[in-house]
Amino acid sequence: MCIYWTTLFRAIERFSNKGGFVRASHVALSFMLAIFPFCIFVLSLAGAFSGETQVDDMVDFVLGTWPEAIAGPIASELRSVLTAGGGTITVGAILSVVFASNGVDAIRLVITSAYRDHDPRPFWKTRLLSIGFVLGGTLLFVCASVLGVLIPLIMHFFEDLVPWLDQSILSNGKFRELLTIGILLFAVYACHKWLPGVKHDTRSLAPGILLTLVLWYTASKGISFYFSTFSTYSVTYAGLAGVMSALVYMYMMAAIFVLGAEYNGSIMKQEKEAQPQS
Repeated sequence: MCIYWTTLFRAIERFSNKGGFVRASHVALSFMLAIFPFCIFVLSLAGAFSGETQVDDMVDFVLGTWPEAIAGPIASELRSVLTAGGGTITVGAILSVVFASNGVDAIRLVITSAYRDHDPRPFWKTRLLSIGFVLGGTLLFVCASVLGVLIPLIMHFFEDLVPWLDQSILSNGKFRELLTIGILLFAVYACHKWLPGVKHDTRSLAPGILLTLVLWYTASKGISFYFSTFSTYSVTYAGLAGVMSALVYMYMMAAIFVLGAEYNGSIMKQEKEAQPQS
């Protein structure tokens, strides 16, 4: 157990000395620019399959883990864009996939650097991989949105026959929350597992992923309390307060993600150094 604490301090040191905050700002800005294109494409694809796409359901899944004080203004703008965007796949929606893939590629670069690896793949292959992640994420969100509506409806249909179902984990609020957490966990794992050019086993990835999720939860609670109690962003930035709050939040989440990757990288380096030289 001591090795994990020692390695954590080494990861924090490398994060500070090797431009961790700069890399976090790259990831945060890339994802801030990718959110709107990604949501537009998700809604366009969902609208192609169903004419009854629920904009609110999709926004809730995208921002479901964000603190309300931060997600509120962004969700409002997303609803405006998505409602006006229509439900058909257009050239603009297809181009939005390319823009959204920039955020995925930023994560690939961060993980590769943190793991002390070199990605041998050419540019076109890494770009196709990023686009594939966007398309896969789109399908995942569409399926989750359908399940998030369908399962509670089925539970409501059987409520008279099985009354306890209404209080079970499959009830509307609990099921959505569980689904959102599951998607988040899978997304973090997928980024660490399949984005880097050098593959690592799941055991090596688990410490950094767990650290990331725990710190994300803690930081979300802390920043939510700060923004709702002490924040003066509305005074400093006026109408841009919502956007600035979201940027600060995403920057903090990106910094934690980079630290989690550095933590894994430090463990891998220490294990490699401990191996006997042949």
